[in-house]
Order: sequence, then C-alpha cells, then structure tokens
Amino acid sequence: MSPTSETGHAGRRLVIVESPAKAKTIKGYLGPGYVVEASVGHIRDLPSGAAEVPEKYTGEVRRLGVDVEHDFQPIYVVNADKKAQVRKLKELLAESDELFLATDEDREGEAIAWHLQEVLKPKVPVHRMVFHEITKEAIRAAVANPRQLNKLMVDAQETRRILDRLYGYEVSPVLWKKVMRGLSAGRVQSVATRLVVERERERIAFRSAEYWDLTGTFGTGRTGDASDPSALNARLSAVDGRRIAQGRDFGPDGQLKSDQVLHLDEANAHALAAALQNASFAVRSVESKPYRRSPYAPFRTTTLQQEASRKLGFGAKSTMQVAQKLYENGFITYMRTDSTTLSATAVSAARAQVTQLYGASYLPDKPRTYAGKVKNAQEAHEAIRPSGDRFRTPAETGLTGDQFRLYELIWKRTVASQMKDAVGNSVTVKIAGTSSDGRDAEFSASGKTITFHGFMKAYVEGADDPNAELDDRERRLPQVAEGDALTAEEITVDGHATKPPARYTEASLVKELEEREIGRPSTYASIIGTILDRGYVFKKGTALVPSFLSFAVVNLLETHFGRLVDYDFTARMEDDLDRIARGEAQSVPWLKRFYFGAGDGPEGVTDTVTAAAAAGNGDGDHLGGLKELVTDLGAIDAREISSFPIGDGIMLRVGRYGPYVERGEKDAEGHQRADVPEDMAPDELTVEYAEELLAKPSGDFELGVDPQSGHQIVARDGRYGPYVTEVLPDGTPKTGKNAVKPRTASLFKSMSLDTVTLADALKLMSLPRVVGTDAEGVEITAQNGRYGPYLKKGTDSRSLTAEEQLFDITLDEALAIYAQPKQRGRAAAKPPLKELGTDPVSGSPVVVKDGRFGAYVTDGETNATLRTGDSVEEITPERGYELLAEKRAKGPAKKKTAKKAPAKKTTAKKAPAKKTAAAKKTAAKKTTTAAKKTATKKSSASSGTKTDE
Repeated sequence: MSPTSETGHAGRRLVIVESPAKAKTIKGYLGPGYVVEASVGHIRDLPSGAAEVPEKYTGEVRRLGVDVEHDFQPIYVVNADKKAQVRKLKELLAESDELFLATDEDREGEAIAWHLQEVLKPKVPVHRMVFHEITKEAIRAAVANPRQLNKLMVDAQETRRILDRLYGYEVSPVLWKKVMRGLSAGRVQSVATRLVVERERERIAFRSAEYWDLTGTFGTGRTGDASDPSALNARLSAVDGRRIAQGRDFGPDGQLKSDQVLHLDEANAHALAAALQNASFAVRSVESKPYRRSPYAPFRTTTLQQEASRKLGFGAKSTMQVAQKLYENGFITYMRTDSTTLSATAVSAARAQVTQLYGASYLPDKPRTYAGKVKNAQEAHEAIRPSGDRFRTPAETGLTGDQFRLYELIWKRTVASQMKDAVGNSVTVKIAGTSSDGRDAEFSASGKTITFHGFMKAYVEGADDPNAELDDRERRLPQVAEGDALTAEEITVDGHATKPPARYTEASLVKELEEREIGRPSTYASIIGTILDRGYVFKKGTALVPSFLSFAVVNLLETHFGRLVDYDFTARMEDDLDRIARGEAQSVPWLKRFYFGAGDGPEGVTDTVTAAAAAGNGDGDHLGGLKELVTDLGAIDAREISSFPIGDGIMLRVGRYGPYVERGEKDAEGHQRADVPEDMAPDELTVEYAEELLAKPSGDFELGVDPQSGHQIVARDGRYGPYVTEVLPDGTPKTGKNAVKPRTASLFKSMSLDTVTLADALKLMSLPRVVGTDAEGVEITAQNGRYGPYLKKGTDSRSLTAEEQLFDITLDEALAIYAQPKQRGRAAAKPPLKELGTDPVSGSPVVVKDGRFGAYVTDGETNATLRTGDSVEEITPERGYELLAEKRAKGPAKKKTAKKAPAKKTTAKKAPAKKTAAAKKTAAKKTTTAAKKTATKKSSASSGTKTDE
C-alpha cells in the first residue's frame, strides 16, 4: 500500500530543493510519504570551456557555449561535480509518483527548477512548489497549492545568462591581451568597478581648501536645567545678509562651488570675532515646527546589507551567508527580495508584539503599509522578516553569534515598522548682533526635542557617515522669545578644511548601484565579492579602494567600450530584461541587436541598443554590436591605456607584474623605474612619493667577484624581496641535463640592498652550512628558511634565535639544542601587535597577532588573516570585527580524511588484450578530454550564491 502523508495525499512524492540544509528542515515538516532531496544549487549551466561542449558543435559555439548564429541557442551541460547527484535524483524519481520542484521563488530558482525538469525528464506529474518562509504551515500550504513553471521567468533568466556570457567571453579576452591574463569583465561588475575608480579619481583631483566661521555661546541670564538650558551655542550663519560658506558649499574637488556665499579666511574670521566682542545681541526670530518621523520600511535585500554593514560590521557576502542559514533553518523569510510588503499574518504578528512589548500607546490605529521604491521589482515577495505567524523574540530563538545578531536586527526592524511615528518639535533660533565696524552678524542654532519616541523605542537606522547624527538624537535649546536680550559669553573662531569624497563602503556601493538601477539586489553580494577577488578593489578598514590594475581596466573599457560601462545604458538594459520577463519583448531579437548591432530588429521595437543608436550616445565608441566592438583590437595601445601621468615627467604604469613608476623612456639616458606597493591607495601616489620611490636603489648592485668561482656577484630586488646571486658566464647551459643554476640567497631582514657587501653575499650563499654530525652519523645543517634561521637533522628541525647563529653555531651547541625536548608551538607567546577592543559577538577581547602566515585578528576562538590593503597600523576595531564575522560565516574548515585503499582481490591475472591502434587512439582521446574537463571546470554555484553579472 502506498504511504499516506499528513496532508491526506497517497503515494510517494519527491521534493527537490536547492540546499541540503533546507531539505533537512523541510523534511521535518512533511509526512512519511515525502522524500526531500537537494539539487545543491545549479545542476546544469553553460559550459565553462570548449572541452565540455559536445563534439557536434564547432567554431564559435565551442568558445562561447552559445550558438549565436541560430537564435542564441544555449548549450547546457550537467556540471561535472553534479553528475552523481543527478543520478541520485533520477533513481529517487523512478520510485516516486509525483515530483515537486521546490527551488527558490525568484528567477534564478525558477530557472533551476526548469533545468531539473529538462534533465530528469519526469514521466510523473510535475508541480512547482513555492514558499517564502520555511515553516510547517508555509510548507504544507505550498504542497497543497502548487503551480506550473513560469516560462517567462525562465526566459528572462536565460536571457540574462546568455547576455552575461557574451559580455564576459567577448570582452574579457581583450583585457587578457591588453592588460593582464586572468582578468574578467562583466555587465555589472565592470560598472561597479568604474564607480569605485571614479570616486578615487575625485580624491586624486581633490585639493583641500580652508573655510572659517564663528561659534558663539550666548547666555540667557537664567539658571537653567536639563529641560531648559541657561545658554545656547550658535554658529555664524550670515554677515550683512550674505550666507557664510560651509562644507556643503564646496564641490568634490574641494573648491567653492559658487561666489554667492561669503568665504571667510582666517584673518577675516579673527577680525570679525574681535569686532563682535562688545556687541549687544538679541533673538531675531524663533521658528518652531512640529517634528514627525515615520518608521523605516521592513528590510529588503539591499537595505539589510547596508544596515548589517553599518551596525554589525558585516560585508555584503557575510550578510547573505548568515541570512541564508537563518532562512533555511526557518527563522526568517526569503532573503532575496525587492519588496517591502508584509503579509496580513506578519502585520498581525508584529502588531501583537508591539502591544506586548511596548504597550498599546505605541500601536497605530491601522496597520502600516509600505509602497515599493524599487523600479521593476522582480517578484511579489514579502519583505525580509521573522518567519511564522508569531514572531520569536531573539531570546526565544536559541541562536548565537552572527545569526543571533542578524536575526535581532531583522526582528527589531520588522516590529518597529508597525509602530507609531516619533513626534516632537524642531526649533530654529536666530541671533543678531552689530559689530563695531557696523556689520550685521547673524548666528543660528537648531534644536530638536522628541516628546514621543514611537518606533524609535525599538529601532533607529544607522548612517554611512560615522559622524552623522542619528534620528533619535535630541538637541535642547533654551526657551527664548523674539526680542530677548542675550549676552555673548564667548565667541570663538573655528577653522575647517574640506575633505575628499569618502570612498565607497560595501553598504554605500550597494546603495549607489540600487539608486542607479544597475544590477539586481540578489547579485550585489557576488558582484562585490568578484571585484574583490579579481584584485580590482581591496579593503582598507571598511572602505573599498581601487587597485592600480582597476584603473587600467576601466580606462580601456571607457575608451574603447564606452557604451558597455555607461551607467544609463546599463540601467536601460535592466529595463529591457524586465520587459522580456513580463512578456513585453522577445529575447532573441533583443540579443541579436545587442550582439550584432542595432537595426536588425522588427519595426516598432525600441530598446536600449536602438535607443542608444538613435541618440548618438556621444561616448566615442562605435555604435555597432558587441561583436563588432571586440573585433578591431589594433586600435588599442596596451601601453597607453595602462599609463597615467603623475607629474614632473613621472608616469604610473600598470605592468603584467604589478604597478611601477617610470621617468623617461626605457634604455634612454637618465631612465628611472621603481615598483609601487600593490596595496597602496592610488590617491596616495603623489609626485613627492613617486620621487622617493625613484630615489631608492634599483636594478643590479654589483658587489664584486667571488674569488673562488670568478663569477660576478650582484644584489637585486625581486618579486619576493631583495636577494643576492651570481652572474654565470655567457654560454652556461640553463636547461637540460647539464643545466647550471646560479647560487642565490635572500637577504636577512636586517639587511638592505644599499648596504649589503660582497662578504655578506658570500656568507649568505654559503648556506646551508654543515655544522657536523651526531653520534649516529646524521648530518646537522644550519639553514635560512621562510620563517627564520633553523637547524635541520634528518626531518627534525629546531629554530635558532638569531640569524648570525647560522654562521658561528658549533656542533656542541647544536647537539645541546637537540638534547632539549622539542618545543611544541612557540616557546613563549608573543605580545599582540595591537589591541582592538571587545568583539560584539563573542564578548572577548580582539587583538592583532603575528602568525606564521602573517598578521591576523583573533578573539581567542576565531582567527582571521588580514587581507591585502589591511595593515596593523591602520586596521580599525570595526574592520577586525568584520574579518572575524566573515570567517565565522564560512564555518569551520573541513578536515581532509585519507581514503582507504580497497582490499585487493586475489584473482588470477589475465594477459592483457592487445589494443588496436584505433582503440588506443580512442582511449587517449577520452583521457585527454577528461583531463581538460577537470582542469577547466569551475565549481558550481551553491544554494547561497546567485549568478554573477
């Protein structure tokens, strides 16, 4: 008899979800008639290399994985690491009566469900099962109310995938040829990189300017208290009716934007202060307005990423990893959403907790609703909120660490969204006085009092600017009336300097991309991860700093592919893709115009490509299709696009082995060249610093001749640090059996290129030195290694405390060291390099330590290595907490277990059959193909990662 589920249906049902964690949770909510299994993300995708393309395809199809000549037909292959899982799913399906495809309810999830159906080829009824939270009620409701696959959503996702493949596979090779191997271009990642580079350009162009103003402390003559202060501080706002220049009046270049304001310099500010010392002051006006602040909308993907960055120090990737775990374990609703809508059930749950936790006075009469602000919001999901029809408080969840902190953030924001407004009063007081030279000086002070905190009792949003005043901050002013006389107790002169535009953080870059309508919220985390992994951007604290490499890449793209990295063009492409998703446009005609050029589409169809052509675009590149743009590479001067003037005849160049500065032409008299630290921020490379780099010794330093070998000895600065080596005579074989390798040795840390001597070099190259042999005849040597000087006897190594011991340690001293028990770990713990404070997750002190593989941060439980761009001197507590949070989100490292060799069978050996030449050729071909697949295959996306753009 077929099993019967708790929902009343007979038969065996196979439910396929994306991740094993989700499968485990859902299995607990379904009856015995259900088998829940994971696809583990995508099971099928475009091939990652020509070796994966079936042999029947030739030409461009093998390179692109897309048949551009036949309506852009994609070539899909089952991922190599998913073949075993596909076999398992097929076996389970063969034993099932129905199939439920329960992947995520967005375009990516719909596409995964479609691929599963195409690969598994089910002969039983197929249902699309969707839900936005993993609770017992939601899962059972999803089983009872399935739908069909949404082919429009699948087509839209497929179009995006093909578009991104064409973009990446056509443009990336240009970067390989003209900049550096291993680089990549992408529809959104390249635009995101350009944003970061443009901000750095603004910082480079920035020139600081000073501006001055006055601050007055004015007494009312009354004895004040907390509710009614006796004095107020006011800032000079105008002189003779002309407004005083403040920071907002200066542009991103640091200079004044308009001459309509009065720009006080230091001398004039002091003169005005002196002229006001004996002036009489009175209240010119008092303006009071009611203050009202409504709650923030519930979280969607981007606002969650931004707040988690501001309040918890999480990167976008870490936020999504933690949110994924919360979702899969049934704590929150689906975390990839453009929506700020709450279901009626969620609104009721939130309102119930408002009353329970804060009282009925904090509950509005009617439920609050929030209109979506995202153009072309992808799907009608709910906002990100606690799951269930009764929200668990953070204390009730049993969560710990990062999951607790993120859940608490989501819970607070959701509850606060259904609370009353905060209300109060805002007051502006203007104070007037006449200086001794007859000038009218007006001071201004603003205050705010909150009489009812409303939703702020539960939650206050953070700010990207750490110096910004948060919404719940009050500023109380004395109760004064127009005409009241005031006494100037003190007038001070304040100087300010304009600051360069702040670099993007992950939070502010996500915000910028969303405001420009570029990309999709579900992909922002992976986009930022890509530009970090590619070396286009690195972090300093929480700031995103572009590398010199990214300057070369963006320069090439702007100059020769301007339309592809144009912000408006990229945003309009999103509109076109959304039109395809809604069935308002067709995929193939659009792809044809994008790839082959405008003008081939049917009459009356307008889109980004044709609109750009009609408008002329003005970006300087050809208005043909992508294919035409990447065909003429002869016009791209690789040296030119990777060269940037610094000043005084110095150029910054981005070479294949890193950035360097250069003055003059190579091989010309007076030519200078010096490497630039790769972790240097571009705005720090000034003419003065470049001069310092060029002044440092470089090239070969001839130290003399080795009296024994007669070879010239030189010192050089290599990619891995300074070293000494011998110069072998011309004709010395460098390859083959008779090859001779020059003796080489790294300099000690205490040495430098400009002070090392021939004697030093010969001593270094004498290593390793044989100290002697022990009683058993085992040789003991003194060697200089990656982690310092040490002794070696067989496989037993012992550290030495000083470099000089390598040359003078005796056999007796070495034997005495080996006679001591071997120290496990360090003999004495080194003191921390820096103390950062208390980690908000573990509550333990966080310090920076020097480890075997470099500096790292630790709270005693979790260790996280500093990244490129981080330094011990500049790392902030927030950056330390972020590194630890990212490490925790990855989970503990998996230990590798040795595979046991299978037991040998004692069967009689058979003489091997002779292979024919054809059979040998076929076998060799199979072996080569398999090897290529293994070498080129990329790991497939996990359930927590969406397709990169």
